[in-house]
Amino acid sequence: MKEFLEEVVLDGLIDVLKLIPFLFVAFLILEYIEHKMSKKNKEILSKNKKVGPLVGSLLGAFPQCGFSSLATNLFSSRVITLGTLIAVYLSTSDEMLPLMIANKIKVLTIIKIIGTKFIIGLIVGYIIDLIYRKKIKKEETIDSHIHDMCHHDDCHCEDGILKSSIIHTLKIALYILIACLLINTAIYYIGEDSIKSILKHGNILTYFLASLIGLIPNCASSVIVTELYLENIISVGVMISGTLTGAGVGLLILFKENKHLKENLIIVSIIYLVGVLCGFLLDIIGVL
Repeated sequence: MKEFLEEVVLDGLIDVLKLIPFLFVAFLILEYIEHKMSKKNKEILSKNKKVGPLVGSLLGAFPQCGFSSLATNLFSSRVITLGTLIAVYLSTSDEMLPLMIANKIKVLTIIKIIGTKFIIGLIVGYIIDLIYRKKIKKEETIDSHIHDMCHHDDCHCEDGILKSSIIHTLKIALYILIACLLINTAIYYIGEDSIKSILKHGNILTYFLASLIGLIPNCASSVIVTELYLENIISVGVMISGTLTGAGVGLLILFKENKHLKENLIIVSIIYLVGVLCGFLLDIIGVL
């Protein structure tokens, strides 16, 4: 029972507590835009997105999933582009970097791996923006999306942006906590060793499996694939496949906040296919 509480409940609470500052900042930004910015400023913000994927890839490279949560909230309100969101998701390293540093992996190797994820996020992000912008409906502007978010029946916008941001943050945090507890429980009973054994076969299916495990909205996914790489059980390409799709709880927030289910499924499909393809190609080319 003690082990269950530590691995399931305590880990879930810690994960959510780490995310709360990022969630609060995201909602504070959105509330500020809705209440304080003029229409002209909103248009400038929504159109000035050419450097979005670049900034997204840089922020995602930091060793935590907080930026993926923040980016997801901003995308749901159309403050940032889909390409920027994809760039953040793909470059997010979560627990990979701390594990590599702890295991004294060569600095040059770490730079190559982080740099590869950054470049993949950057390129895919800009490609997505070039394709996706042509399909965006004219009425789907930053103004309308933030307005919709801030005018639910349970909104507290009239009480000021601070209180409203806190309430939004707590509601999403509760949603994430429940999801994390369910996921942690599943991993606890299935066992990390069982998940690791699935990736030991070393064939082409390993890239698909690693990318699928990476989609689990929990830091355990990045820990598993990174540890297997450090133990020389899987290749660097397989590890890249698993960490490219490891967007942390950003995907949970995406399905909670973004009401376009089809769009959410497309996003998941994009990062999954990119993870599989890039991991496979990296091993074939042998650049890492």
